Amino acid sequence: MMVNPLALFVGLTILINPLSIMVDGLGVNWGTMATHKLPPKTVVQMLKDNNINKVKLFDADETTMGALAGSGLEVMVAIPNDQLNVMGSYDRAKDWVRKNVTRYNFSGGVNITFVAVGNEPFLKSYNGTFINLTFPALQNIQNALNEAGLGNAVKATVPLNADVYDSPPSDPVPSAGRFRPDILGQMTQIVDFLGKNNAPITINIYPFLSLYGNDDFPLNYAFFDGAQPIDDHGVSYTNVFDANFDTLVSSLKAVGHGDMPIIVGEVGWPTEGDKHANTGDAYRFYNGLLPRLGTNKGTPLRPTYIEVYLFGLLDEDAKSIAPGAFERHWGLFRFDGQPKFPLDLTGQGQNKMLIGARNVTYQPNKWCEFNPEAKDLTKLAKNIDFACTFSDCTALGYGSSCNGLDANGNASYAFNMYFQVKNQDEMACVFQGLARVTDKNISQGQCDFPVQIVASSSSCVSSSLVLVWLIVAGVLYVLMF
Repeated sequence: MMVNPLALFVGLTILINPLSIMVDGLGVNWGTMATHKLPPKTVVQMLKDNNINKVKLFDADETTMGALAGSGLEVMVAIPNDQLNVMGSYDRAKDWVRKNVTRYNFSGGVNITFVAVGNEPFLKSYNGTFINLTFPALQNIQNALNEAGLGNAVKATVPLNADVYDSPPSDPVPSAGRFRPDILGQMTQIVDFLGKNNAPITINIYPFLSLYGNDDFPLNYAFFDGAQPIDDHGVSYTNVFDANFDTLVSSLKAVGHGDMPIIVGEVGWPTEGDKHANTGDAYRFYNGLLPRLGTNKGTPLRPTYIEVYLFGLLDEDAKSIAPGAFERHWGLFRFDGQPKFPLDLTGQGQNKMLIGARNVTYQPNKWCEFNPEAKDLTKLAKNIDFACTFSDCTALGYGSSCNGLDANGNASYAFNMYFQVKNQDEMACVFQGLARVTDKNISQGQCDFPVQIVASSSSCVSSSLVLVWLIVAGVLYVLMF
C-alpha cells in the first residue's frame, strides 16, 4: 500500500502538536483591567503557544495592537460604552476607524475582522443609558468601514447580554423566544442593519449566572452532563447554553432574520468569588462545552458550528465587583499567565495544562502578615477595610478559597493583597503597627497568598483608573462582607 506523504506529514504534526487543530471558530476574550498586567507581547506569545487564533478586545489600545501586529491572529477591537455617544457623529466615527482600523490595515499589521460597538449596552442594570445611542454608533462605524473600503473584511457588531431576549412565562421554551418589548424597536433596527451588511449578531451567554443567586435553578442544567431534559414541543434541551442560544434564534426569526450568523462573544466559568465559582466546576463546564463545540453539531435550531470566544483569558483584579465577587476570576489563566486547570482546546478531551506565559518576572518572595505582637486591635477592622478597598479581597468571600481563614488569617490576606498592589513597598505593610513583612510563604491550605508580578510600565493600567475601580469595588466589598 502506498503511503500518502501529505497524510503522513499531517498525522505526524498532530502527534507532535495535539493543539494544532482547534475547535472551529474558537477565540478568547483578552481583558486588561488589572493592577499589574503582563506585557502585551508576552500575552500574544501565550495565545500563539496555545494555538488560539482569535482574540476579542474591549478597546483598541495602541500597546496591545502593536503587540498583535504581525501575529496573524484574528482580532475583534471594541468601542467602550462611554464612547457610544460621540460615535453618533459620523465624522468622529470615521476618525475612530481611521485611527483604530485603517491604520493597522497593511501587510504585517493587525488582522482586524470585527469592531464591537459597545459592550452589553442594553443591560437592564444600565437603566436605558445606552438604548438610543447604540444603533447610531453601529450605523456610523459600519458605514465608515464601508467608506474606507474595509466593509467586506471588517464587520461592526454589538455584543449583547442574553437579557435582550426571553420567552414568556406562559411558554418558557426556546421556540417562544422574543426580544424584550422595551427594546424591540432598537433591536429590530440593529438586526436589520446587521443583515443588510452581512454582519453577525453577537451574544454573551453565561450558564454560571443562571446558578448565581438562584438556588432553585437545576444545577446540572448549567453543565453539559446529567441534566433532566426540558421538552420544547418535541425538541429536547439538556443544558441552558443550547436553550439560551436557541431562544436567540427564535427571537431573530420573529423579526425576519432567522438565518443571521451568531457569534457567542463571551462564555465561560469563574474560579473564585462564589460557592459555584471554583476550578472544579470550571473544569466540568469547559469539559462539556469544548467537546460539544468540537463536534460542530451546534444546537437543535442551529445544527452547525458555532463561533465562540471564551471568557476570559486572564484574571483581572481591578474589575468592578458590582455584579459579584466572581468578576475578577473568569480567566483560564491566573493574573500571572499560569494555567489554572487542565484543558483541551481541540475538544478531543485530551486534557493537559495549557502553556503558560513565558519569562514572567515576579516581585521578591515577601509577604505582609498580621503582626501577632500587636497590642491595640481596636483599629484592626478599619485597617482591613482600608486594605480591601484598594486591593482584591474577593477570595475571602462566602464560598471562596480563603473563606475558611481565622480572624488573623483574614487580616494577613487583606494586608498582603494591599502590600502586593503597592509593589511591596514596606510602608504599605504598617497598618498602624498591625502588620509586618515576612519572607515566609504564609499561604494556608487551598488559600494562596500571591506574590505579584513585575508589570512593565507600558502595560500598566493608569493609576487613576485603577484607583477609581478599586475604590468602588472596595466599598462594595465592605458592604457585602
